[in-house]
Amino acid sequence: MGEETTTNVHVAIAELARRLHAGDDRPAEAVLGDVVGGAIDHVPGAEAASISITHGRNALTTEFSTDPLATRHNEIQTAHGEGPCLAAAWDEAVVRIDDLWEDDRWPGYAVDARSAVPFRSILSFRLYTADEKLGTLTLYSRTPGNFGTDVEEIGLVYAAHVANAWMARERKSQFTSALASRDIIGQAKGMIMERFGIDAVQAFELLRRLSQDGNVKLAELARQLVETDHPAREESSRS
Repeated sequence: MGEETTTNVHVAIAELARRLHAGDDRPAEAVLGDVVGGAIDHVPGAEAASISITHGRNALTTEFSTDPLATRHNEIQTAHGEGPCLAAAWDEAVVRIDDLWEDDRWPGYAVDARSAVPFRSILSFRLYTADEKLGTLTLYSRTPGNFGTDVEEIGLVYAAHVANAWMARERKSQFTSALASRDIIGQAKGMIMERFGIDAVQAFELLRRLSQDGNVKLAELARQLVETDHPAREESSRS
């Protein structure tokens, strides 16, 4: 890959990153779609891409993929508790398979993967999410040896932008959730204050004790109280 081509790729990736961060109001699926679609557009040789998160050392789920076979590839890794995405998440920051038909690092996974997916070259990068889960960005090609060292370097740059976009998305989701929790707790406090003739501090303390005694999260307890008191309003808001 020439220097000019490499520069153009880096410029394209930077532009995609700016667009991702500008799209705060878009659904998460749209953001992840831009991410994996951009990987195929900007990382030479990539024919499919996926983003996954781990659940312990031996399992992962697909957050988004451009090809159902990439999702199937992740299912095979989970079935065997091994494979390149899991290895990238836990053992090495970057894992490359030059030819799936020649790579025997994970024998159980390899047998099923060879029979189920057409990919020969696989390149997986570790991602960190906002709540410190581990994830991976994985690129796929049907051609053996299609991801050289130069492609790996571009993929690392792209993976860094992916991680930043993902963390921004999750922070926004957490912030929105926190606002919703605060609102519902406020409603429940108001109901308790009115019903029992107590002040806000006493109402919150009562909620807190009920939460602890029932082993129920405070926001969930508040939601239950509000829904019990105003069932018609809550049903209307969901319809």
